[in-house]
Amino acid sequence: MKDVNVTALRQNLPNYLALVERGEKVRITVHGRVIAEICPPSPPNDETTAARTRLRNSLVRYDNPFESAVAADEWEMNR
Repeated sequence: MKDVNVTALRQNLPNYLALVERGEKVRITVHGRVIAEICPPSPPNDETTAARTRLRNSLVRYDNPFESAVAADEWEMNR
């Protein structure tokens, strides 16, 4: 784990992101106090993958998104 202050992080961001990419955690400090951590993403688990699949399969696609989903003569307001 590497600690870095905000100024050094700004000046060397690509280097610190490379550390994170290699699996290391970087803690960001302000006046010696840790305010944030940058860490590599955790690998998706089966539950997360299943939830994403459910969401992707639930998307509704429209050929014409501005077309009404209900025919005009079916609206009760029009009667």
